[in-house]
Amino acid sequence: MAKSMLKAAFNTDIEDVWKTVTSLENYGWRSDLSRIEVLSNKKFIEYTKDGYATIFETTSFIPYSRWEFNMENDNMKGHWTGVFSREPGITIIEFTEDVTAKKLLMKPFVRGFLRKQQKTYISDLKKALTEYIGEDQRRSNNDE
Repeated sequence: MAKSMLKAAFNTDIEDVWKTVTSLENYGWRSDLSRIEVLSNKKFIEYTKDGYATIFETTSFIPYSRWEFNMENDNMKGHWTGVFSREPGITIIEFTEDVTAKKLLMKPFVRGFLRKQQKTYISDLKKALTEYIGEDQRRSNNDE
């Protein structure tokens, strides 16, 4: 299993950060996606630019506080937790991914993939919000 955590702060209202991150309709800011297909109020599929599909199922949705989901595709399965908090004048996000590779050959690459994916996500979010403060912390470990 690989686990990766990213924490960042934005000089943006928590409502705007929440709305941007959780919107399944307005995903144009995401450079890695071609589309999102909403299956139900708890289940959706994200498609990469190459057409690769990952299924997501929401397990917790507490507005302006927490969003969690299970995720799965042909290569991995895991859980994502997003925690949103505010401090005077800023919004802090902390995203944690726990992922298990389904294929033995993929295990050595999971940690690097998570790091790359999180870096792209935060870069895209930074551009979408435009008032980015900075990345506070990035920790990864590989528990294999």
